Amino acid sequence: MRILVIILTVMLFSSSAFAECTTNARGRKVCSNGEEAAGYNSKTGNAWKSEKNEAGVTTTQTSAGGEAKTKNGKGVYKSPSGKKCVKTANNQGCN
Repeated sequence: MRILVIILTVMLFSSSAFAECTTNARGRKVCSNGEEAAGYNSKTGNAWKSEKNEAGVTTTQTSAGGEAKTKNGKGVYKSPSGKKCVKTANNQGCN
């Protein structure tokens, strides 16, 4: 525990630590700027990447071909087969 506190303290005061990406305990790669992230699910063999644009919309793409665009808990998902699912403030569903 003491080593973890020391590492976090060093990262807090190191300006270069905030410019790099790190991998967390779940295997998710997270970049410090909050605009990009990536990961890999070893159970399914599926990789994903996520980017946030200047309007605050997060686009997530998977190596299987799926894509989701989300903002504030609402969004649209398009599966690799072309099926679209939508979640709004009032409902959710797929066509």
